[in-house]
Amino acid sequence: MNPNNNDVSHRDERHSEGDEKAEAPIWSPSKARIEASYLYDFQKRLENKTGEAFSGYQELWQWSVDNIGQFWSEIWDYSSVIGHKGDVSVRDESVMRGAKFFPQASLNYAENLLRKKGAQTAIVFLDETGQERRLSFDDMHDAVSRWQQAFIDAGLQKGDRVAGYMPNMPETVIAMLAATSLGAVWSSASPDFGVQSVLDRFGQIEPKILVGVDGYYYGGKTHLLLDNIGQIKDKIPSVENVFIVPFAGGGAAAGMRDDWRLSPDFENAYTPGAIHFEPLPFDHPLFIMFSSGTTGVPKCIVHGHGGTLLQHLKEHKLQCDIKPGDHVFYYTTCGWMMWNWLVSALASEACLLLYDGSPFYPDGNILWDYTSRNNCTLFGTAAKYIDALKNAGMEPGISYDLSALKTITSTGSPLVHESFDYVYQAIKGDVHLASISGGTDIVSCFVLGNPISPVYRGEIQGAGLGMAIEILDDDGKPVEGISGELSCVKPFPCMPLYFWNDKGDERYKSAYFDQFENIWTHGDWAEKTSHGGFIIHGRSDATLNPGGVRIGTAEIYRQVEQIEAVKECIAIGQNFQNDVRVVLFVIMNDGYALNDNLKSEIKSKIRSGASPRHVPSKIIAVTDIPRTKSGKITEIAVRDVVEGRPIKNKGALANPESLDLYKDLEELKN
Repeated sequence: MNPNNNDVSHRDERHSEGDEKAEAPIWSPSKARIEASYLYDFQKRLENKTGEAFSGYQELWQWSVDNIGQFWSEIWDYSSVIGHKGDVSVRDESVMRGAKFFPQASLNYAENLLRKKGAQTAIVFLDETGQERRLSFDDMHDAVSRWQQAFIDAGLQKGDRVAGYMPNMPETVIAMLAATSLGAVWSSASPDFGVQSVLDRFGQIEPKILVGVDGYYYGGKTHLLLDNIGQIKDKIPSVENVFIVPFAGGGAAAGMRDDWRLSPDFENAYTPGAIHFEPLPFDHPLFIMFSSGTTGVPKCIVHGHGGTLLQHLKEHKLQCDIKPGDHVFYYTTCGWMMWNWLVSALASEACLLLYDGSPFYPDGNILWDYTSRNNCTLFGTAAKYIDALKNAGMEPGISYDLSALKTITSTGSPLVHESFDYVYQAIKGDVHLASISGGTDIVSCFVLGNPISPVYRGEIQGAGLGMAIEILDDDGKPVEGISGELSCVKPFPCMPLYFWNDKGDERYKSAYFDQFENIWTHGDWAEKTSHGGFIIHGRSDATLNPGGVRIGTAEIYRQVEQIEAVKECIAIGQNFQNDVRVVLFVIMNDGYALNDNLKSEIKSKIRSGASPRHVPSKIIAVTDIPRTKSGKITEIAVRDVVEGRPIKNKGALANPESLDLYKDLEELKN
């Protein structure tokens, strides 16, 4: 049975409700806004240079993937990358895994992020207790100089690894820049990761230096970390030096060891001076990032200086229109790739707005108060945060001055149609809402927004420039209007260099190139729309297959989360009687109980808004849903518990105890 043919038969049924509303853009940029954008300027520059005439974003995108080498060379020049480009922009571009971008180039990521100097604010930092700090670009230079000297004295060399067990704070950015300026490789984990989760990550890459914090704040509580750091140090023999940043634990509190160095001590010991930026090949390792680890020990994904920098400059300048002096915020931890994405905005000479703590402590106003006071121009968050605001009935646009806000980006999970409505009704009517999707695998996006095109409800605006994205059916053929595998059919510079300790590239190849020859499949079950946009229906490996028909979980969530009684939900496919049945777990809002009438309402809503295939066979109330440290719900973990399979890495979950709610349920035995 061809699942895509079945999707076609259900498409009208699934999308008929509200089609007339969906066909009209929910927002369109003004002519003045379009012509003031970097993307418009880049397009005109390209037209003058090539003699092409682009009628809009889609034609510009098509040129960018038809002319890969020239496009990325233009990005280098347009962004004024500091470094030597060389004469070759791409070599062996017909081979995805073998392509080499800028093989003659030399550059340094940190040098490009520290290009600006002066008294203008580079970083604003707020923690959960209300403490706020500001650093100018000159302050940043001085701090990076001091940290670099400390790292040199500690024997750090090109290729060594530096691991950060840190909150989202200025010292994390500073330590990363000091390490990468020397050609060392940076890797980070959020301080809410337990010891074993950190060992599963850092233990694989054998760092020479561990940078930690004495404690952090979250949810109104102080969490001390020195004991954790001691255990990590003792179990990773490669760690020669430990640097501790005083934050929430009193600095030299119990657990501080004599041979560890407090950052104020060594910062005061060095006089700031010129920073040495080691010239590095385009493909020199910059970051080691980790997969979620919910299905085993995390993969160690290595990204390079050049590819990361070029991709982030393209996304920031052209797709998000970030300009010098803009104030860029993303709610993220240092264990999520959005932290790496955020800090690269320094290369566009923007100011970073950093926040560490709960987004709902003491209430849901803290982030909006912070960004309003600091004239935030780009507000980035997870789709689930927007859903939580909507469910709480909050209206930030009424409560706060958001006149500076130009762009809202949402990622982590699909942003449903109704959340688009909510943003424009309750946050800001004239704002570029960009749902974006990519991942740790590419430290960036495959599909995202752009400032010159309309926004349609429930849709990601389009593929990123230079990213040859297609939706492929089971035979590897491009399709539109039906669901398939989100794939990239041509190479791009931010592909991982390799996986750490991956002999013969076996894990790398199996992760992305097993399904189709010479084509990257990302694991997203997606659909390309008539507007050239995309809808992500869920992860391919969590796709439901009732009756052999592949359907995405996001289509179910969109319908269920419109029901007032339901706070949140998660759906899985359970193997049952030689088939797969859909099982839906729901968390109820206060004052509601799951009864037969509500179950009927849920099924009716799913049937009419999605399709009969999406209707769950079982609906079960739970009190919690397992999610990763970055806030993503983990359908695979729930499915494995229901099927009686072991969970290989519970430490990757923020709330592993929630899995017990799904064990041995009587309702799922018949």
